[in-house]
Amino acid sequence: MNTSKALTFMFLSLIMASCGSNSGQKKSEFSITTNAEKGNISISETLNLSLENKKNHVIDSVSYTLNGKAIGEAFDLSNHKLGKYTVEATVYFNNQKQTTNTNVTILNNETPKIYTFRIINEFPHDITSYTQGIEFFNDTIYESTGQYRESKLRKVDYKTGNVIKNINLADAYFGEGLTILNNKIYQLTWQEDIGFVYDVNTFDKLSSFKYGNSKEGWGLCNDDNMIYKSDGTEKIWLLDPDTLVEQDYIQVYTNKGKIGRINELEWINGQIYANIYQKNGVAIINPKNGAVVGVIDFSSLKKKVAQHDKLDVLNGIAYNPKTKTIFVTGKRWDKLFEVEVVEK
Repeated sequence: MNTSKALTFMFLSLIMASCGSNSGQKKSEFSITTNAEKGNISISETLNLSLENKKNHVIDSVSYTLNGKAIGEAFDLSNHKLGKYTVEATVYFNNQKQTTNTNVTILNNETPKIYTFRIINEFPHDITSYTQGIEFFNDTIYESTGQYRESKLRKVDYKTGNVIKNINLADAYFGEGLTILNNKIYQLTWQEDIGFVYDVNTFDKLSSFKYGNSKEGWGLCNDDNMIYKSDGTEKIWLLDPDTLVEQDYIQVYTNKGKIGRINELEWINGQIYANIYQKNGVAIINPKNGAVVGVIDFSSLKKKVAQHDKLDVLNGIAYNPKTKTIFVTGKRWDKLFEVEVVEK
């Protein structure tokens, strides 16, 4: 290397070192102390915050936020939603401002109740349907199925299994959950970042919608006012039924931790019932705070259907307002079960 190249190399190295040394923010001279045990705290408790002043600065003021919303040093959690949150402190001192943060996870204060079931009836179900979502409307089952080049939207006579109406999705779409509200069917696709809206009577496609911050399309349900959407994580998103904009979300947690892979959803008597992908149970969720208040063990059902190479997991839960009973099925199951849920 000649002298000129060596000097150039040294000069560039100095510039890069200088840029690197100034690129990071100054480390905070404060830290937040909480009463959360290993970062976890129960919804029945009060979150207590204090500031560790590492260099004994004279502090002018300090304020706290929880995911950007202002809170005090003592914050009652009883009406708060569960999940993981960031607590941030903003400190003013000596004409300076510094921020510091820590994470806390708000857990439920009760263990979920365990339920089992009693089979009331068994009905035929298309063994080729990769069931992603089912829902009753006027005593009739509407079903969305998945897999590329196999995805469908169907209206089915649940007592006979006969298909009343069917449309196939384009090959590029992997169908997911559905829900019906105001005479419209809302159907998700998996990773295509698009959902479809149809007329419930004609199946004419009325519009489509894009997802917001949710990761993917998994399950849907509604409470007659709001649409709830799962995306394969622990989050359930609240969508405005007119704009389909994601307005908020809940995080699904027990008294121990989060429940991920939330899949097919159904609104039943003020609660959300959710299939957990690749699990044989259904979680019963408080829609106000995300707490899992119960779990239904459906593990024995899969043995009661035809066993074949393409048989897949439990998925599909629907409430029939006419019979006031719950119906469940699975991916490529040849049966639809009408069940009564019983506390264990």
